[in-house]
Amino acid sequence: MENEEKKVLKISVRNLVEFVLRSGDLDNRRTKGAEKTAMQEGSRIHRKIQRRMGADYRAEVPLKHKVNLPIGQREDPLGGKVEEERFQILVEGRADGIIERPEGVTIDEIKGIYMDLSYLKEPVAVHLAQAMCYGYFYCFDHQLNGAVIQMTYCNIETEEICRFQVEKSFEELETWFQGLIHEYIKWARYLYHHGLRRDESIRELSFPYPYRKGQKELVVAVYRSIARKRNLFIQAPTGIGKTLSTIYPAVRAIGEGFGDKLFYLTAKTITRGVAEEAFDILREHGLYLNSVTITAKEKLCFLEKPECNPDACPYAKGHFDRVGDGVYDIIHNERSITRETVLRYAEQYQVCPFEFCLDISNWVDAIICDYNYVFDPNIRLKRYFSEGISGDYLFLVDEAHNLVPRAREMYSAAIYKEDFLLIKKLVTPMDQKLSKLLDRCNKELLSMKRECESFQLLEDIRFFMTGIMTLFGEMEKFMEIHEEFQDRDLVLDFYFSLRDFINIYDRLDENYRIYTELLSDGRFMLRMFCVNPSKNLRECLDKGNGTVFFSATLLPVRYYKELLSGDQEEYAVYAQSPFDGKKRLLMVASDVSSRYTRRNGREYQKVVSYIRAIVSAHKGNYMVFLPSYQYLKEVEALLERTEKLEFNFLSQASHMSEQEREEFLKEFSEEREDSFAALCVMGGVFSEGIDLKEGRLIGAIIVGTGLPMVCTEQEILKGYFDDKGQKGFDYAYQYPGMNKVMQAAGRVIRTVRDEGIIALLDERFLKPDYQALFPREWDEYYQVKLKNAEEVVREFWEGRSEEGR
Repeated sequence: MENEEKKVLKISVRNLVEFVLRSGDLDNRRTKGAEKTAMQEGSRIHRKIQRRMGADYRAEVPLKHKVNLPIGQREDPLGGKVEEERFQILVEGRADGIIERPEGVTIDEIKGIYMDLSYLKEPVAVHLAQAMCYGYFYCFDHQLNGAVIQMTYCNIETEEICRFQVEKSFEELETWFQGLIHEYIKWARYLYHHGLRRDESIRELSFPYPYRKGQKELVVAVYRSIARKRNLFIQAPTGIGKTLSTIYPAVRAIGEGFGDKLFYLTAKTITRGVAEEAFDILREHGLYLNSVTITAKEKLCFLEKPECNPDACPYAKGHFDRVGDGVYDIIHNERSITRETVLRYAEQYQVCPFEFCLDISNWVDAIICDYNYVFDPNIRLKRYFSEGISGDYLFLVDEAHNLVPRAREMYSAAIYKEDFLLIKKLVTPMDQKLSKLLDRCNKELLSMKRECESFQLLEDIRFFMTGIMTLFGEMEKFMEIHEEFQDRDLVLDFYFSLRDFINIYDRLDENYRIYTELLSDGRFMLRMFCVNPSKNLRECLDKGNGTVFFSATLLPVRYYKELLSGDQEEYAVYAQSPFDGKKRLLMVASDVSSRYTRRNGREYQKVVSYIRAIVSAHKGNYMVFLPSYQYLKEVEALLERTEKLEFNFLSQASHMSEQEREEFLKEFSEEREDSFAALCVMGGVFSEGIDLKEGRLIGAIIVGTGLPMVCTEQEILKGYFDDKGQKGFDYAYQYPGMNKVMQAAGRVIRTVRDEGIIALLDERFLKPDYQALFPREWDEYYQVKLKNAEEVVREFWEGRSEEGR
């Protein structure tokens, strides 16, 4: 077969060498400064070194090499002849530098590190391997007899440089590279044959059920946006089947060559289960596709506390010697690789389940995981999202409204003055120099504290960061020398907080605000706050082919476009609700308010009266969403003092364990003679992600507009958007608040058979600016007062009973 007709399998130089060359133990006890590059892969220091190198230094040279002969051959099982494989392996990457001189060529690989270079006696094997790959590619393309392979290490804090050089002939490079590829060929063969079978199954795949109202249009919109390599925002009411309506067209797009790996991103564990079910449904209808669910390390670890080193964990000892066999086995025998599947195989092969799970992700078509594994700069999967690495990824972002606050947190960083004093106390007996550097930073924070009454915005912290970087470089050396000592975990946590702070400092731009704050617990904080995370999110999303953001509460869409992509021209669709509006009663109370100025005994009593009127009008289960725990306690106290209460009730507690939450939800399945009401906090764990269908919940009573509490962070958000000429109050308070309201309301109608009541208890819901944020299906509502609320509810249920007859 001609080369042009062959399937091309791509892999980056970095991923190839790291996959093939690793061996031995898994060990995270050391900071391993020699192996850890700085944020953005040391790109800042790379550019600085490259600029110094002179006219004959070519920086950031893209190189690639297609692998064909004789490695790509196999025995034909029928005729015994040698048959060439019907695929090629394309290995690609970017050389940091190529120096061309009359005496020969030098391939330069630069690594920015925090480690004291005096401890570096030889280049790290995988770094040297990357440079040798580039050396082979360049010699092959230019028919050279050999090259000098150079490793350049630079200490980021001191800018001190250490270089290692080795001269290699073309024959040496070729033999070495063929050995590297030889180890990879069976994996490439798996990818090729798996892909053929997968794509064939996709061609025959139909949507598994009759389309619900609006569902087909949604499927078409997702497919078209992916095919055009555009992002899409979907506001889709509960019940339309968003998960299947996004996964199915994304899978079809993979079959058409518009992507090769699907990331299904979630904010909560429960929605990961829904995604697993959707893939299983498609498999039952003929789809041949494998997926893995990435679970947090703490939930996968065989030990009580994750300790990833060969002394503490038998699974870490020799992990890399066994993990390849485990991965090869599981991808050949499992299609849906869940947490339980990973644990079973990890036990069989005696490997770390978490690292095993990450390795499996290389060889599957779909990855179901938390947002963190794509976006968080400290947690994201470097094999897919490091600088210089991209792919034909497709991103499906479930419950996308949650990504805004989560992303702000991911791209923000804070340090606390008190931590510097604590760490100084711990390290002073071991390192006087480090102690003095900690003391210097503490004094600078003390100076900031004296100027801060409650919180203070800062324009610049460059001088302070100079001290932080010096401190971090010294801590790097300290942690390498002192491998074991009392309270090392505390010092290591502080070390990582400094690293995160420095990494976020590299991201500072107009989307950030820097501030200091005296916290209520007495601590003093310096924080870099990412107000608008869209630029940071795009850094990851642009590595793929397209993203679909979807949620039942993505209104107003301009708000989410601004904060998730930064582009108001992105595609957006509003899916129609498939439910019969007659099965839902939406009522808005005009004589009650949850404003802070109205929170008094009279108003609490009025809310209790509304709850009694609604819940007693028709037997069933209800959820009452209240603005805060304090508000919940006031309502709870009044209900407890009520004589002859018409219903049973239970209150959400703060900091409930997973088991306590499950027991709380079981109450909705109990058989009772009277109604049941659950008092919950709006925006809490029961406001979204729970699925009480088939009549287990017939009403949601929502007290207040969900506005966040006034605090430093919200006021900074408000000021930021005001400064940009946008409505700061809306961005900081109203939009997030209405999102909570709509999420709480979405608990009621989950299926076409459900029916129920949504009661909005706050006069502000009658204002035009709030009604402008109502979803389309809320086009009709009853305006009520306490005196007629019960009558309106009874009439609704009587009407439902008559229709049922």
